[in-house]
Amino acid sequence: MPVVGMVGGGQLARMTQQAAIALGVTLRVLSDSAHASAARACSDVRIGEHTSLDDLMAFAKGCDAVTFDHEHVASEHIRALEAAGFACRPGADALLHAQDKHIMRERLSAIGAPCPMYAPVRRTADVHAFAERAGWPVVLKAVSGGYDGKGVWVCESAADAAPVVEEAAARGVGLLAEEHVAFRRELAALVARSPYGQGAAYPIVETVQRDGICHEVISPAPGLDEERAAEAQRLALDIAERLGVVGLLAVEMFETGTGLLVNELAMRPHNSGHWTIEGARTSQFEQHLRAVLDLPLGSTEPTAPYVVMANVLGGEDPRVYDRYIHVMAHDPAIKVHFYGKEVRPGRKIGHVTVLGDDVDDLLARARHAADYLRDGPR
Repeated sequence: MPVVGMVGGGQLARMTQQAAIALGVTLRVLSDSAHASAARACSDVRIGEHTSLDDLMAFAKGCDAVTFDHEHVASEHIRALEAAGFACRPGADALLHAQDKHIMRERLSAIGAPCPMYAPVRRTADVHAFAERAGWPVVLKAVSGGYDGKGVWVCESAADAAPVVEEAAARGVGLLAEEHVAFRRELAALVARSPYGQGAAYPIVETVQRDGICHEVISPAPGLDEERAAEAQRLALDIAERLGVVGLLAVEMFETGTGLLVNELAMRPHNSGHWTIEGARTSQFEQHLRAVLDLPLGSTEPTAPYVVMANVLGGEDPRVYDRYIHVMAHDPAIKVHFYGKEVRPGRKIGHVTVLGDDVDDLLARARHAADYLRDGPR
């Protein structure tokens, strides 16, 4: 049976292990710690650093495919793995577009994908010049390394931008300026593509973000016009094909009054797809394994009219397990997933999912469970 190596020991690798068991696939994980989320759940764990080419080479030996639960492996290391004959999926040429926001914007613009106005900036004067075209506020983004709201700054003026630019320059981090989009809501399109070229698209979801962190996902996005949903799916599938993505691709989008704009890309299982574990015939984690092994892709058909997923964030009281009894007794249909992580305030430690036909009811139930698991009774 095949062996898939996943670089990274986070919750995405942990949840991929669940899918690997059913498929009879061995999931090998490269983790920097024996106490990381996936290392606590996987039987084949190699301790090493994703920054070390020697560790990556040793890890990849015996793997039928190598994939990633984050975007932080250096392109030159992935190219070295590919040159040594290892099947990296996605490959370095594709993954670069999820690692470097400037390269992503340049490539997406070249293929005609709708994007916000943008420009690379190195000085505060560059930000001011961009704002003269795009208007204030301006969104500054670290070209690489940002996640969950980190590496993103909304600047109302040149005075706000100056310390961001200075700090980035001191750290040697590139910056991208983007227009501040007046969007109606945020959507996400999750698609998969295999080496054979087969593609599959999940329903378009609405994501609810607060402080740069995804709090809720609603599938399908309520009230989204069928033509607009199909447009978003086609756009994501086209991006996957044009960039040569193998595996999952999450395309985060803004829905505006005039259409869709691409915000971010991720080439791995994604927070916006956790609902698929219970809510789709094939979970995103199984789909990713199928894709990287070049197996026929699974059905993306939903299992209920609506699915709501809510992230569980850590609170002040780390005794989360003590609160299971209330959540399970209060709502036996709720599904609780925990990531085996140390509880810290504001940290993603798990998620809950609920399925049904009344989206308002589902939202209320998911929020109650997530809030109670974080804080207990109020």
